Amino acid sequence: MALFFQQNINQSSKLAIWKIEETELFFTELVAINTTILHPHKRLQHVAGRFLLPFLFADFPHNAIEITTTKKPFLPKAQYQFSISHCGDFAAAIVSTNQAVGIDIELITERVHKIKHKYLHAVEQAFVNDYTIEKQTALLTLLWSAKEAMFKWWGRGDIDFSEAMQIQSFELKESGVLHARFKKDNFETALELNYQMIDQMSLVWVITAPHIF
Repeated sequence: MALFFQQNINQSSKLAIWKIEETELFFTELVAINTTILHPHKRLQHVAGRFLLPFLFADFPHNAIEITTTKKPFLPKAQYQFSISHCGDFAAAIVSTNQAVGIDIELITERVHKIKHKYLHAVEQAFVNDYTIEKQTALLTLLWSAKEAMFKWWGRGDIDFSEAMQIQSFELKESGVLHARFKKDNFETALELNYQMIDQMSLVWVITAPHIF
């Protein structure tokens, strides 16, 4: 087994990261999963992520998962709220019985510089510029991961990452809390996102009361 990280957030919510060292058969023997994904590694990431759901809550009805038009997986009867992420040889999941959740993991790589214009607000870019070049890659990765986690928490798609989700400046540490403002049409709220920087990877999760839109 390759459990990489686990945290019981509260009595009703848990998260975990799995380092994928097994074959696809290992996961599909434990959790029957049908997928149309053809790329071998992406399929392996997918099944590892789904495997984590009943790993966290043994009675998670993984066979009942459906996909919305915005490609968000969900349970029709809403027994659990959940979110899945994967990157490289890692898969992550967060599951809650009564709270809205979002999670994202990202490998810290230079490629994030090429896409920063797609998700940074001008205020965030100015904040990033205050850091040394050596630290900017980690910071940009964390900000991207935070916005991906918020996007999954929102679950309705159609979001301008730079305008709808803005993160306040903060001191980059190994772990901490990010404060963000989420705004979409007539809906607006403040969010707190927890993060961990682990082994050249960023982990961000958000957990709130159930959505009321």
